[in-house]
Amino acid sequence: MRRRRSRQQAGNDTSVYVMGAIRQKQKWHQRENEEEKETYQQIAVEQYFRPSRRSVLNHRLFDYHFFHLYNGKTYSEISLPTSFLDTPENAILHYFNILREAENLTEQFIGGCGTVGWAKTPFPIAYNFFTKDYKQKMPYTTYLASFEGIGHTNLIKLYKLPNQKADQPIRFFIELETINGTATGVSAFQYHYGTISVRNEDGLYKIDNLDLIGEDFLCAAYHGWRQKGEDVVDIEYGGWCKLIKKRLPTKKEDYVKFIDIIGTDGNDYRFIFVQLTNDTDVLVSQLIKRKQGSIWEETKIDPTKCVESRER
Repeated sequence: MRRRRSRQQAGNDTSVYVMGAIRQKQKWHQRENEEEKETYQQIAVEQYFRPSRRSVLNHRLFDYHFFHLYNGKTYSEISLPTSFLDTPENAILHYFNILREAENLTEQFIGGCGTVGWAKTPFPIAYNFFTKDYKQKMPYTTYLASFEGIGHTNLIKLYKLPNQKADQPIRFFIELETINGTATGVSAFQYHYGTISVRNEDGLYKIDNLDLIGEDFLCAAYHGWRQKGEDVVDIEYGGWCKLIKKRLPTKKEDYVKFIDIIGTDGNDYRFIFVQLTNDTDVLVSQLIKRKQGSIWEETKIDPTKCVESRER
């Protein structure tokens, strides 16, 4: 779905926005030889086509009395209750609670039968969950346009990423389920995942950045091993980087996978994956516990560099 950019984005800004986020391109992997394809192509592909059956996290519904307080006001005339912004998790949940019934359907992308939710009333309220810096990056006209064609928003996954530094924004992994209008008038589901950052601003927690990537339900089914965390670790960090002395049994907590290895360099490594609605495992964090160490620290290993170094 194409998103229009506002005039305020003229000049050198080539960003594309969706749902108040900076839209990131899906990463297409180039390294996939025939042997890897043949080994991992025998998978049950049906699991990748099914939509989510998870309960939504933004389940608080605000009634007429709440929205009536803000009806007709611009975002600059709105002050949020401080109880909405007292913790990072509360800020995120209340942001999506308010956005849940927001719609910006258009003549090109239509759906529903009559009024949908609270129409555009929630948007100026939700915009005030952003920090001053993020508002500078995304003016309100751009923010509203980024929701074109969207009629309903569900937050279905929220995971706080590890190793947060005190002087940095607090980062979370999120997955969103939206009901979108279409050119045929029959609404359809879409899924996006990414990260949301929250920063303390004047004693309140506000959203400082939001990046989203669209999920494709035809990609995972036809590209084998790259969709499973254990296979990614075995091939990329074992086969390519020769880093695995032993891979320990996977630990899983709901939709989060923890895959630990004993490294050939004497260090321990932890790879954290989140399982998306399309059943793809997405690597969200890499941690290292150094020799004789006791704490996990963030690290960054690029497996493609391991291959490139061998090819030189």
